[in-house]
Amino acid sequence: MIRGSTALVAILGSPIAQVKSPENFNAWFAQHDCDLVMLPIDLQREALPAFVDTLRGWNNLRGCVVTVPYKQAVFPLLDGLSPRAEALRSVNVIRRETDGRLIGDNVDGEGFVKAARAHGFDAAGKQALVVGSGGVGAAIAYALAEAGIAKLVITDVREGQAQALADVLAMDFPKLTLALAYGDLAAFDLVANATPVGMGDTGEMALPASLLDTLKPQALVADVVTQPVITPLLAYARERGCRVQAGPEMAKAQMGNLGAFMGVMPLDA
Repeated sequence: MIRGSTALVAILGSPIAQVKSPENFNAWFAQHDCDLVMLPIDLQREALPAFVDTLRGWNNLRGCVVTVPYKQAVFPLLDGLSPRAEALRSVNVIRRETDGRLIGDNVDGEGFVKAARAHGFDAAGKQALVVGSGGVGAAIAYALAEAGIAKLVITDVREGQAQALADVLAMDFPKLTLALAYGDLAAFDLVANATPVGMGDTGEMALPASLLDTLKPQALVADVVTQPVITPLLAYARERGCRVQAGPEMAKAQMGNLGAFMGVMPLDA
């Protein structure tokens, strides 16, 4: 029940019908008797600056989750940023302060790492391959570096973008070994697809089968694609005996991080 006293959080994107956050957040709010509701907002791009400005004066709004395609677009419109969001130039959650100031962070990578820990993966001292250096790939790479990964390989068909991400990571994590190329997958403890390859019914894999055949069975293979839940990449890796992490796991794992940043739930929710 939404009342006049109900505090609001939002999730912003376009399209928005496919997102799971409203049902996850609202179920948690209901279970914990919180007078809070999450609203999905499908916004046209040209309305984004005016919408962000409206958030400053929206007194009963506590914060806003940001999803595609606005994570980078909202970045320059805010009043303050976490060091991580500043480095990534990408925001996936906004907190509205009581004075109306809007502060942004990006916890996509934290969600990924939390989900990986649930599969028994500890990044410290390990080697990882991240395929894709866009918004999600950058966030995952940054979080792995924060978690103590020893060597990180980043690949992308957009070589300049991968190099730019490597430059950011080299500046913030000078002890991290970075590379943009690799021979096979035998050395990797984690392989993560952070591209849309595998989405829908295309049957495509982000990496060729010949490379996947070099995976060690102890490796964790992860995908950010949410539909299908088990992508062709994950299905192949599972047949190889690897642990797999599906796309929805990252979204579910970061709910507490998103909620804690907005001040509406504990970090371990």
